[in-house]
Amino acid sequence: MEEKVKEKNPAESGLKLNVKTIIGVCAILVVLMVVAGALTQIVPRGVYDLDEAGKIIDGTYHSVDFKLPIWKIALSPILVFASENITTGIAIVLFIVLLGGTFLILDEVGVLKYLMAVIIRRFSEKKYVLLAVMILVLMALSSIAGILEETITLVPLSVAIALALGWDSLVGIMMSFGAVAFGFAAATFNPFNVVTVQKLANIPVFSGIWMRLVMFAFSYILLFLFTYTYAKKIEKNPQKSVCFETDKEMREKFRLDDTEAIIKDEKIRKSSIVFFIFMGCALVCVALDFIFSLNGYLSMGGMALLFTIGGIAAGLKSGLKGKEVAKSFFRGVKTIAPALPLILFILSITYILQEGMIVHTILYKLYGLMNGVTPYRAILLIFVFVALLEFFIGSGTAKAFLIMPIVAPLAHLVGISGNTLVLTFCMGDGFTNMLYPTSGLIIIAIGLVNVSYGKWIKFSWKLFALQILMSIALMHFSIWIGYH
Repeated sequence: MEEKVKEKNPAESGLKLNVKTIIGVCAILVVLMVVAGALTQIVPRGVYDLDEAGKIIDGTYHSVDFKLPIWKIALSPILVFASENITTGIAIVLFIVLLGGTFLILDEVGVLKYLMAVIIRRFSEKKYVLLAVMILVLMALSSIAGILEETITLVPLSVAIALALGWDSLVGIMMSFGAVAFGFAAATFNPFNVVTVQKLANIPVFSGIWMRLVMFAFSYILLFLFTYTYAKKIEKNPQKSVCFETDKEMREKFRLDDTEAIIKDEKIRKSSIVFFIFMGCALVCVALDFIFSLNGYLSMGGMALLFTIGGIAAGLKSGLKGKEVAKSFFRGVKTIAPALPLILFILSITYILQEGMIVHTILYKLYGLMNGVTPYRAILLIFVFVALLEFFIGSGTAKAFLIMPIVAPLAHLVGISGNTLVLTFCMGDGFTNMLYPTSGLIIIAIGLVNVSYGKWIKFSWKLFALQILMSIALMHFSIWIGYH
């Protein structure tokens, strides 16, 4: 007699953010807000003039007699709503809200366990092939089309699969968001950094592709070997996982007592098919976004909308009534709501630095440091500057418009080619998306699976160190061979 799929308490369904992780990171962000505020009082204020496109005009830097009022620093979480950055913040908040609500529906109607059951049945004997393919596919999507925020939906799914295959939450994060972040760093055709930087540097779009493909290959090998080695260690001895204790609850939640019973359940199967049809349409949106250069609007909007509609449709197909689906959705929103203040604090830090008029001053100082130095030293300065700037300005496009009009001409004068500059910018901008506490995406990703920021850094710092060394080697190699 077949065992029935275990019924879950609604309170145990859906995503659950680790409140300790969110509170801890919020505390760090508050300290960073204070530090940013202090910098606006200490660092000399100055600005460059901008042209009609919003690009900096070289040689126009001038000091300004202005100091950001203390009250504006204190009220920045409120004043940020009147800034130009709030549009990005609202988009991320809406995406997170839809994510939380939809996942609870999918969890309650059994779609998540159906996906896990199918994958386990097909890949239980080829789990490392699955790991290699998932990392490759997601890295390629990010490298080519520039997807990033959209893939936060994959983190809980990947973690559930990783746990079911005998690994831990960290393997699930690396095979989903980790792959995307590395793909963003190893960009090949990414419209948000490659195309933007090449246009600003006045070089042919998509030129120099061969070196970026080399960077992609090395990044893939590094990420896969790191994750593979760790997964093997955890499979052999699960207690070596830094999140062994916190994974216990999730292992129980996603435990499959009878995969065949889940797969053969007709109601769950049909609900899952409905959801996967909508997710297929979402992937079409990603492809169209890249083909028609829509700057991510279609991919992010399409992913969020179709993911939500697919979840609701799956709920209705399973037999839930409209009111029941709505109640499940709003319960899911409630579970993920603690992430919202986090986005607000991150936006506040950017607001303080921009309103305090010190970002252009820092760029001006970099300009001075690069004058008269060797190309090898100059490229290191640019790499470090881009990586540090990511701490405060997450958007790759925004950073490109901010620094390229100044850095590109100077890089050319010291013997750095345009495509070497593109390579350096991508590497400094990409992998840091999964390093800093000011990256709301990685904090949400680890918070969704009960991993603290401290445990995340303890697990990943060696990977970041290797990535930095590899990036420096490739930058210097590109200069040595005269890469253009």
